[in-house]
Amino acid sequence: MQIKHLPALFLLLGTAAAGAQTLPGESVTPGGVAIVNLSGQSRPEVFYHGDRVMVLGKPGEWRAVVGLPLSTKPGRHYLTVRAGGNKSKVPLQVKAKHYKSQYITLKDKRKVNPTPLEMKRIRRERKILDAAKATWTSKDRIPFTMIWPVHGIISSPFGLRRFFNNEPRAPHSGLDIAVPKGTPIKAAAAGTVVNTGDYFFDGKVVFIDHGQGLITMYCHMSKIKVHQGDAVGAGQVIGLVGMTGRATGPHLHWGVIMNQVSVDPDLFLSKNENVAAGETR
Repeated sequence: MQIKHLPALFLLLGTAAAGAQTLPGESVTPGGVAIVNLSGQSRPEVFYHGDRVMVLGKPGEWRAVVGLPLSTKPGRHYLTVRAGGNKSKVPLQVKAKHYKSQYITLKDKRKVNPTPLEMKRIRRERKILDAAKATWTSKDRIPFTMIWPVHGIISSPFGLRRFFNNEPRAPHSGLDIAVPKGTPIKAAAAGTVVNTGDYFFDGKVVFIDHGQGLITMYCHMSKIKVHQGDAVGAGQVIGLVGMTGRATGPHLHWGVIMNQVSVDPDLFLSKNENVAAGETR
């Protein structure tokens, strides 16, 4: 990719690992992750669509690790980079990606079209959920390599264009893993619990902060076994599988969030952990 008319302080160099730091898989597509190399002696602040982006590395070898929303249109986008009193725009070329469609029938029609009173609850909860997703903790070592929180059937992969009772809804923002009710759920990586709650759509949920805007979320639990502020290790049990919230059967919805947008969890699993939809894991 050729860049023209950029200040010498910042130069897009290509994609590479940030020193010994293991990075997630890169997929510069909607719902993917872009890794952008930047030069400069001072650590830059990087923003995408106004949201702060993770930056790792060392002087002269900075890497911005950018989550791309599922709503991203293919084409040229720009990161805003600030450091040392300078501000620049760095282009990012996003490729198209096609996601399949999924049609789900819900007997409880309120989960498709909530009542006005329930909409008030949903709007109130959305502010809480957005705040959890916006958590930012300064940290240099990020646990990008994650483990499966449960082992089961991938009933709904990431990115599906979803239709509930034939009505279009937002694309699927995580992985649905079908397992029996009561199955222990493990933290996919070490971090700090930043939110737990029982919400209209997501049911009983745990959010774990892993640093610099990287958050994992675990939904539809039957029981939560951690509290806000708890430090958890990778593999630690944080709750039990259930079907609370909008769910047609017991399963875990596992989501990964970067710079406040949902990205494909597969990009954070080691090669021997990746699995295709419908397979057992």
